[in-house]
Amino acid sequence: MQFFIDFEFIEDGKTIEPISVGIASQDGCDFYAEFADTDLTRADDWVKANVIPFLIGGPVRMATSDIARLIVDFVGDEPEFWGYYADYDWVALCRLYGRMIDLPPTWPMFCLDVKQEAHRLGVDLSEAIPPPAIEHYALSDAMWTRDAWRYLRGLAR
Repeated sequence: MQFFIDFEFIEDGKTIEPISVGIASQDGCDFYAEFADTDLTRADDWVKANVIPFLIGGPVRMATSDIARLIVDFVGDEPEFWGYYADYDWVALCRLYGRMIDLPPTWPMFCLDVKQEAHRLGVDLSEAIPPPAIEHYALSDAMWTRDAWRYLRGLAR
């Protein structure tokens, strides 16, 4: 099954520290969590203005190890991961488990990218799909990526 991932994160050129993760499944189920062990005081002004205001807190805020376990439970043994400009999202996901080779053994060691697929098809997604209701809220962005994938899949048929 396809799963569409989005992470919000702090990055400083050396590290990618996840703030939140959203995962939207092909069948319409969703997962969202916030990383309790991320030091939000390290956030730059852009993250403070565009990401932090949309955090929910409370029961969705949990330890990285708990989030990693819940993602395995959510996506199962043979997920197909998709993202949008997915390179950092994929690194953030892999790092939840240690190194990329420490991913669950039946998971792929790569993520597919909706942006690359749109480029291949010559499609400008900004003209085809309305932006998410709340941009830079990880779950909203993951759901938008799912919608964009569905749109592109319809074109490719």
